[in-house]
Amino acid sequence: MTDTADIRFLLTIQRSGSLVATGRTLGVSPSAVSQRLQQLEKKLGTRLIDRTARKLHFTEEGALLCQRGADLIEQFDALFDELHTRRGGLVGALRINGPLGFGRRYLAPVVADFQRDHPDVDISLTLSDQPLTETADRFDVVVHIGELRASNLIGHAIAPNARFLCASPALVRRFGMPEAPQDLAHLPCIVLHENREDASLWHFSKGRTSTSVRVASKLGCNDGDVIRRWALEGRGIVLRSEWDVADDIRKGTLVRLLPSWKVPDANVVALTRNRAGLPRRTREFMQYVQSRFRPHPPWRE
Repeated sequence: MTDTADIRFLLTIQRSGSLVATGRTLGVSPSAVSQRLQQLEKKLGTRLIDRTARKLHFTEEGALLCQRGADLIEQFDALFDELHTRRGGLVGALRINGPLGFGRRYLAPVVADFQRDHPDVDISLTLSDQPLTETADRFDVVVHIGELRASNLIGHAIAPNARFLCASPALVRRFGMPEAPQDLAHLPCIVLHENREDASLWHFSKGRTSTSVRVASKLGCNDGDVIRRWALEGRGIVLRSEWDVADDIRKGTLVRLLPSWKVPDANVVALTRNRAGLPRRTREFMQYVQSRFRPHPPWRE
């Protein structure tokens, strides 16, 4: 007879996608993962996963065990959550994913403080330059900034976040202040590669007028902190989130350009797989995050 540890082990393989990635997640070698999988298959008397050099393919029995097992694990965890809640605390695991820069500056402190207040909750925070491209079922909460394309995930508002066009005072002195979005096509710009967006096509609006500009970029990066530093060094114009450059604009180390033209906002949202039926630890974490960014987010203090 299998137990919850075996089911959790199999679900970890499914989420990770390979024995090597499973080993990294569990902190063991791939050979140890393979050996444990063989023992589980021997115990059940059936093959669960067909292994090839490049990928894993779950057999019909393995897929069934994952599907039914995930439901059982959720019920099992909910039962113990309820028992623990009756004693006044939260318990269980919480897997969170978020963007690199925002995650380092704003999300990581919130996660650490929440875990300090709820010591029986085990939290794993993963930061990525493309959080939405990760496998959704690997995480309980995904923090996202910007437009949310069609998705089966449920969005929860966290904080407002505008985007600003800005450059260093030195670059403005060298090239002059642009008067219209079209001027950007002839100025050095720096682009951010994230969320598989068309990074060099920038959109602007003023009243009922909308326009888009294809900027010429000799510098680009997938890390927002890098392009912000390049902007501070006078290497080009950047289009960055308010949370990242508000302090620089206040200090005068970056100058906001074309302030009468608006670019699309990039509000901060938290995404979950369901709106109802979330574990209490997930619901309370969401409320905790929202409380830390209300009534005003720290970049608007």
